[in-house]
Amino acid sequence: MNAGQSALPLSGITVVSLEQAIAAPLASRHLADWGARVIKIERPGKGDFCRDYDYVMNGMSSQFAWTNRSKESLALDVKSREGKQVLDALLPRADVFLQNLAPGAAKRLGLDAATLVERFPRLIACDISGYGSGGPYGQKKAYDLLVQCEAGFLSVNGTQEQPAKCGIAVVDTATGMYILNGVLMALFNRERTGKGMAFEVSLFDSMTEWMSYPAYYTEGAGKPLVRTGTRHATIAPYGPFRAGDGGVIFFGIQNEREWTALCAQVLGDAALAHDPRFCTNPQRMQHRDALEALIEQHFAPFSAEQVMQRLEQASIANANMNTVEAFLEHPQLHTRDRVRKVGSPNGPLTSFLPAITIPGVSPVMGDIPAVGEHTEAILAELGLPRMART
Repeated sequence: MNAGQSALPLSGITVVSLEQAIAAPLASRHLADWGARVIKIERPGKGDFCRDYDYVMNGMSSQFAWTNRSKESLALDVKSREGKQVLDALLPRADVFLQNLAPGAAKRLGLDAATLVERFPRLIACDISGYGSGGPYGQKKAYDLLVQCEAGFLSVNGTQEQPAKCGIAVVDTATGMYILNGVLMALFNRERTGKGMAFEVSLFDSMTEWMSYPAYYTEGAGKPLVRTGTRHATIAPYGPFRAGDGGVIFFGIQNEREWTALCAQVLGDAALAHDPRFCTNPQRMQHRDALEALIEQHFAPFSAEQVMQRLEQASIANANMNTVEAFLEHPQLHTRDRVRKVGSPNGPLTSFLPAITIPGVSPVMGDIPAVGEHTEAILAELGLPRMART
C-alpha cells in the first residue's frame, strides 16, 4: 500500500474475482491499480493456469505479470464444503464479484451474477463468457484467437495474400476494458440508488464493438474491406513509405488541410494537391499505387530522418516502426517516468503505469502474489480456521 492510498478513487472497494487467463484478471488489475482491494481466487496448487503460459520473467509468466499486480491470492476449491463456507463469509463483505468460469459452471455453483445479486442486493456481479448467455454459441468455450476468427477480425487483418491474427490478446484486452467499464458504471449507479447490479460481458460482444467499422463498411459498400498489411484500408496516403536512403517511415493524412500541407511543404509540389486523381480521399484510394509511387519519388533525395523532419515541420503525423526492444527504451516512456518495478515471488519485475494519469494521485503498483499467498490472512480476517493444505 503506497503513501497516496487514501486519495485513490477506489479506496474502500473490495473486489472478489474468481478469475483465470486474461480478460477478468486484466479488469480486476485495473481496479487494484486505483485502490480497490482485489482478492483473486485461484485453484489450490497450480493456481491460475495463466501462471504457466511462459516462464520468461525471472521464471514467471509475462501475461500473468501483466494482469495480476496489486492483488491478494486466495487458494480455494470453490466446489468443496470449505470453499463454500469461505465464500459465504467473504461475499457479504464484497462490493464487486467477477467470474469467468466455463459456461454453465457458475450457475451450477450458485455463483452467477443474477443469483448473487439476489442474495446480496448491494453487490455488483459480472459474468464473463465467450459468447454471452443464450444463442447457439452460449455454451461454447472461447479463447482470444478463436473469437478473433469468429468475429471476422482475421479477414480484415494481414496482407492481401494472407490473413493474420493480432499479435497481442486484442479480444481479451477489449473484454477486460468493458468489464472495467461495467463495474465503474455499476458503482456509480449504486451511489445513486443503493442497489447493486448483475451484468455480463462476453469476448464475442466486446469484439463485435471493435469490428463495427469494418462491418458497417462491408454492409454499406456491398464488399468487404481489403487486407492491406501495414497500409490503411480506407485512407490514403497512410502507411509506410521508403526514403532515399532505404529507410522506411510511416505517416498518415486525415483531412484535406493535411493533404495540402503534405504536397506543398513536404513534397514541394503544391499543384499535386489539385490533381484530379488525388484531390479527395476516395480518389486517392482509387489511385493509391500511383500516389505512393509519386510520394516515394519526392522522398528519393532525402534520408528517412530528413523526411520525418519535413513531416514534423508541416504538422503531419508520423512514426518510426519500432521493435519491441526499441519500445522498451522509448524516450516517451522513460522521460515521463512511466516504467516501474513491482515485486513478485521471483523478485522485481518490469511494469508500466496504467494509462490514466491523475494529478497528485499515484496508482498502487503492488506485488504480484504467489498462489495462495494471502489465504491464511484472509481466513483469519473472516474468523475461519485454516484449511488443510492440498
